[in-house]
Amino acid sequence: MLNMEDTLQFTTEGEKEIFDDVALYALSTCGFCKMSIYFLRTHKIKFRYIYIDQLDMDVKQNVKSGLKEKFNVNVGFPFLVINEKDVLVGYKEEEWKEKFQIK
Repeated sequence: MLNMEDTLQFTTEGEKEIFDDVALYALSTCGFCKMSIYFLRTHKIKFRYIYIDQLDMDVKQNVKSGLKEKFNVNVGFPFLVINEKDVLVGYKEEEWKEKFQIK
């Protein structure tokens, strides 16, 4: 899957490079996903995101199974990957503030 990541069309936003790479896998209809994007935008954190539900079914399944295999966690949304090694599943504002060192 993550070899396939190079072919996925991520949208990049933000300017503060707190980490080398912040990738958000989200659903376009998910309220918590919208809150996570709002959080990243509000704090001007550089990130890239993709709406998994807007991908073809086979691509979506490959992405989800690849994330599960690589990070050994159940995939839920939002699914945030930091520097290809740290993962936050779901949106809990305090957890995100701590991860991004925001007071």
